[in-house]
Amino acid sequence: MTIQSHHYVLAVHDLDRTRDWYQRVLGCEAEEVDPGNWVFLSTDGVTFMCGRCPDATSPADLGDHAYFAYLVVDDVDSWHERAEREGADVLKAPKDEPWGMREMARRTVDGHRMMVASKLAQS
Repeated sequence: MTIQSHHYVLAVHDLDRTRDWYQRVLGCEAEEVDPGNWVFLSTDGVTFMCGRCPDATSPADLGDHAYFAYLVVDDVDSWHERAEREGADVLKAPKDEPWGMREMARRTVDGHRMMVASKLAQS
């Protein structure tokens, strides 16, 4: 048995604002699977399945439970530079962690939080 891909299903209040953020900050391509209700945003084998739920609890009100993803990337510092350039809400600047990862945290325009990390070089 193998996992062949991974998707994140997210409730969002404003699909247009969400689509714009994921395209600018993460470089996602949008697929309008159900216009006005669902947009799938994909990059590098990851898909964020965003559904319009205007009455859902805001992720910002979930505290630590707003974390939904840990993305391992090739160069976390480049991802941090792009996030800052695009005005993304960076919660934690890149930092080397004792578990061998260089991590940053960011908040999406909807209030969901994710970690973005790169493996540290082994010495």
